Amino acid sequence: MARKLLILLFLLSFRQGFANSILVPMDDTQSNHLKAYGIAYNTLQQNTELDWLLNYRGGSFLFDYSPSLEKECLVRGVSFEVLSTANVQAILREISDPDINMEVVRLYKAAKIAVYSPIKISLSNFEDTDAVLLVLKYAEIPFEVIYDEEIIRGDLAKYDWLHLHHEDFTGQYGRNIRRMSALDMKAQEDIAKRLKYSKVSALKLDVAKMIKLFCMGGGYLFAMCSGAETLDIALSAEETDIVSSRFDGDDIDPGAQSKLDFNKTLAFENFSLYFNDGEGYGSMSFSDINVWSGRFDDESSSYFDLFDFSAKWDVIPAMLGQNHEHLIREFMGQTSAFNKKTVKSNVLVMGEGKESHRYIYGELGLGQWVFYGGHDPEGRRGFHRTPTDLNLFPHSPGYRLILNNVLFPSARKKKRKT
Repeated sequence: MARKLLILLFLLSFRQGFANSILVPMDDTQSNHLKAYGIAYNTLQQNTELDWLLNYRGGSFLFDYSPSLEKECLVRGVSFEVLSTANVQAILREISDPDINMEVVRLYKAAKIAVYSPIKISLSNFEDTDAVLLVLKYAEIPFEVIYDEEIIRGDLAKYDWLHLHHEDFTGQYGRNIRRMSALDMKAQEDIAKRLKYSKVSALKLDVAKMIKLFCMGGGYLFAMCSGAETLDIALSAEETDIVSSRFDGDDIDPGAQSKLDFNKTLAFENFSLYFNDGEGYGSMSFSDINVWSGRFDDESSSYFDLFDFSAKWDVIPAMLGQNHEHLIREFMGQTSAFNKKTVKSNVLVMGEGKESHRYIYGELGLGQWVFYGGHDPEGRRGFHRTPTDLNLFPHSPGYRLILNNVLFPSARKKKRKT
């Protein structure tokens, strides 16, 4: 009996001596890329730091070993490797080679996440296909849903990270009353009345300005689809009326186009607005910022390129572009992609197609923002209003870009100033 106990103690001590780290690889050996981000976020939530190994096996994560972490990986179906100190040192030596495009980035603290969505006020299924909501739930990353009232009363200061998706900050109900449910429209009108605004467009302008201030104060803004386009349109049109009478009861300013102020926008300039029915994608486009979905002849064979940045010198875009693939399948949205001619020269392009930019980055004051064109990275033409089952796409490179953005603020050690 004593001999068996000694053997058991020896095996346990050997295991503890060997198991100093856990590597979660993010290359093609990973069984679930998306849930791996949830493992990283969960670790940060427990006030435990970890390392993001940029460009090492697809952007792998390196953790201090713990039995609970090993168990969590098993429960979530995430591939991992237990490493000795010698293994880790060999990896770090490889990464530190100045001739190799890799880098180690320490992640410190989980960002507090807010998603701006009308599901806060309406049960309409028009918004239940928000790709960020879907992937946060799938990866088991906690978030809070907020909407106009929370933003107007200043609640954005509680958060580090804000997402905008299929939104319309111009107050035109997505430029398609037929597809916007009566319940959604009434809910927005009720908020405007409750907050003493004369019309929804006036409310949305103030919301857009508060979002801009959030970013300037050090917040991280991640916008997709029409949320990215209409935020800048609303900001540029602060001094004019661009909303048709069919949406707000009064006429468009005849000189609206010439009164747009592109100095107030984050990403876009010199764009032309669409005022009339029949312009753009099924009368639903807001401006020529959008390279609409009709330009993608065959989504299944059309791709955009992720640019390759120096992990040692261009750490920010390198982090945001971590992936096991560098060709991402094109996908549609009300705003599918960004017209290259309308993107400001100081904006960093991280991914582009033949005729458009798809994935762009910028800085504003103390904060940063990323705009990602399209609605659902795994959506298909004609089916992008049906919720995607991410159990079918655990390796989605398009969804990985979203989750890169979720972890990005964790690399900032200092607290955000507001």
